[in-house]
Amino acid sequence: MTSRVFGDPEKEGEEDEEEEEDEDEESVNPTEVKMSQIVMPCHSNHRQELSVGQLLKWIDSTACLSAERHAGSPCVTASMDDIHFEHTIRVGQVVNIKAKVNRAFNTSMEVGVQVSCEDLFSDRHWRVCHAYATFVTQRTNTGKKVILKPIVPHTQREQVEYSVAAERRRVRMIHDDIIKDLLSHGSIQQADISAEGNAVAAEKTKVESVELVLPPHANHQVNTFGGQIMAWMVNVATIAASRLCQAHPTLRTIDMFTFRGPSQVGDRLLLRAIVNNAFKNSIEVGVRAEAYQEEGPNRHINSAFMTFEVLDDHGKARTLPRIRPEPLEGERRFQEAVARKKIRLDRKYIISRKQGEVPLSLPWDPRNQVYLSYNNVSALKMLAAKNNWRLSSEKDKVRLYTLEQKSMLSFRVESEVDVPAHRAFGLLAELSDRPSWDTHYHNCELIHRVDDEDFLYRVVTPSVHHSGVGSPTSACQGQGVLQDFILLASKRKPCGSGDPYVIALRSVSLPTHPPTEGYNRGEVLCAGFTILETENNMSLISYYNQASPEVLPYISTDIAGLSSSFYHTFCSCSQYLTRNRLQSTTLTQTGQYQASSTDSPTCEADSLSVALCSTQL
Repeated sequence: MTSRVFGDPEKEGEEDEEEEEDEDEESVNPTEVKMSQIVMPCHSNHRQELSVGQLLKWIDSTACLSAERHAGSPCVTASMDDIHFEHTIRVGQVVNIKAKVNRAFNTSMEVGVQVSCEDLFSDRHWRVCHAYATFVTQRTNTGKKVILKPIVPHTQREQVEYSVAAERRRVRMIHDDIIKDLLSHGSIQQADISAEGNAVAAEKTKVESVELVLPPHANHQVNTFGGQIMAWMVNVATIAASRLCQAHPTLRTIDMFTFRGPSQVGDRLLLRAIVNNAFKNSIEVGVRAEAYQEEGPNRHINSAFMTFEVLDDHGKARTLPRIRPEPLEGERRFQEAVARKKIRLDRKYIISRKQGEVPLSLPWDPRNQVYLSYNNVSALKMLAAKNNWRLSSEKDKVRLYTLEQKSMLSFRVESEVDVPAHRAFGLLAELSDRPSWDTHYHNCELIHRVDDEDFLYRVVTPSVHHSGVGSPTSACQGQGVLQDFILLASKRKPCGSGDPYVIALRSVSLPTHPPTEGYNRGEVLCAGFTILETENNMSLISYYNQASPEVLPYISTDIAGLSSSFYHTFCSCSQYLTRNRLQSTTLTQTGQYQASSTDSPTCEADSLSVALCSTQL
């Protein structure tokens, strides 16, 4: 969903080294397409920097070639996720673009694009941005849709992108509804527009321009090249922003947008731009593109929202003049710009948040629920996709794996059970039966049912103290203050064949439920279950937990061998699932199975993590 950005070239070097190690091991991806371009003066703006419009052309072209290589048929750009430009590229430097298909969804596919810059004289390399584009195949001559073959990931990086692509697709599908919900529920504070006496009238920033689509502007399918449309839109947006700030602005962000219809050679493209809102250090410009022929109505092709900054001589963002919107429509755009800024921040700081950051508990807000849920599920999927898990011990087909990454220690416990995956998912998501198999489970209070997939819980577990023996089991038996957790539980059914069921958990903070006397507030960084259907209608149940540095002294002795707490808790869970498998069959015969299969999500504070002395404040 969200483009990833890397802002510090020195830190980027370390990340690039890690990427190169991964690339040494990976096989050649058949959908991968690479493009390298040296930036010439004809590609640059007045500051001798690569024009963003030109870069968008190269990005779209590379991504389209990758999509067509996989589809084996012509493809068109359907949408582009947010792109954040953190670095400019100067004349004489080299732009390296790499695109490959992350996942195919029946008739559409997600293409990931990495853009990096290379300085030929200093031999420096750094990443500029990482974008995600969605492409669809064109219909055949008979009007039929082309069904895409599935992508088979081979490397860890490809597996991560493949898995998380389903979450990004989910966010894309509800993108427009998020802004509507923010505005309809009064979540965005109304600005006192009348108080801006010295503000610049929005009418002064209006730009209108017409472009005639000629053969050089078309792709090999005689449709207007999507990258060319984006470049024209950037041009008028830059003019609008310049009229407000009376300076040369720098484009920082292009919000997620969707191509609403095609355009062909001979079309006239009418491009309109206006400043929607001016914040302290940034400007949002809205752009609308319409196509028309000599006769006939205008066709809405695309709309986009772009954020600009004006930099001073030291590269710092300048304070900008305020805007006075037009009545009615202008005021609507003004308020929607505030909502989009809020969404922009959520995407940037929640979705891209590093798992090791403190505090672990992100603030819960109904306005950021979509992105917290995305963060929750994608973090678990990314942890599960790691390929360097090490088997620590095994007992009666219950396996314990560990994964060490810098200061983080993660563990995975898994076993196969003779229960269908959908039934195991429903049973593990049933809180009322949890005490029957989890001896560490004290209490779980449903605080709020957000929707059918996301729930908030307060979980009470035994307190964990450091004992001389270092055993969580003996510690849990001692007398002490109880622990409680405020958890976001997010559950997902498979998006396609081969996908697991997912029950993901992470801590959030709620103003209505602060830490209380008599309880130690614990935090869960990343935990949960994946349930994968295997042969003979069985399920592979895997439990994951990413522990914070505070708990490492407590669990190190247990990692040395499969502890009784691990084994007995997981065996109890397996027996619970097996016992209720026959019940599932009986209910199916009486027609009552569906109501009991997947009603509510699990509350994983998690007993397994408690057994391992889950993270404490």
